Amino acid sequence: MTDIEEKLIVALDAPTIDQAKRMIDKIGGRVKWLKIGSQLFTGAGPEAVEMVKKAGCKVFLDLKYHDIPATVSGAVKTAVEMGVDMMNIHALAGRKTLETAIRSVNELCAGSDVAKPLMIAVTILTSMDAEDLAEIGIEREPGEMVTRLAAMAKKAGMDGVVASPEETGLIKNTLGERFVVVTPGIRPEWAGKDDQKRTKTPAEAIRSGSDYIVIGRPILKSDDPADAVRRTFEEMSSAV
Repeated sequence: MTDIEEKLIVALDAPTIDQAKRMIDKIGGRVKWLKIGSQLFTGAGPEAVEMVKKAGCKVFLDLKYHDIPATVSGAVKTAVEMGVDMMNIHALAGRKTLETAIRSVNELCAGSDVAKPLMIAVTILTSMDAEDLAEIGIEREPGEMVTRLAAMAKKAGMDGVVASPEETGLIKNTLGERFVVVTPGIRPEWAGKDDQKRTKTPAEAIRSGSDYIVIGRPILKSDDPADAVRRTFEEMSSAV
């Protein structure tokens, strides 16, 4: 795997374990990371994590935990025991929830041979813009809210955040290069935007400083997913 190939996470958005397995077969062997979201995990549960591991890929468990500290703490410990390599918690759950989750994971991993996963905070969904935020009572621009939540997440001990490419540069400049940014909603030059609003191409995301980019539908719904992966790597490589 090249450094660029390590940065791509393919979203394994499927309703059943069988469909997810077929998607993995179509992608080929070049993808290092696969994301398991709420649809697949609801349908298949921990079996989905086991399947991805057996395929030789790392797991980004994208369940966006958003609950009281005790509930999230229990959930993240279970995820660690399943062997996930990255997971996320919604920053809007608050600093106490983030801190409790990090403390639980650190304690569990310190007392065992289980590797500590990357702990990532979700900021503002890339499907939301200023109008959407105003509708739920947040009278701030998306970029302002993202950086505010990212700073809180770092203070709480999180390894990084999920954010759009529009905020990546500011996050890196203010919180440091080592603070990880995972960027969803990426749409290659040859793909449509679907329901994403704050989106950029793979090359733009890499140039902005994204450590990982997440792509789902443009790859998985293409006529040739393996070729779509190849073209995505080419776009990413053009940025370095």
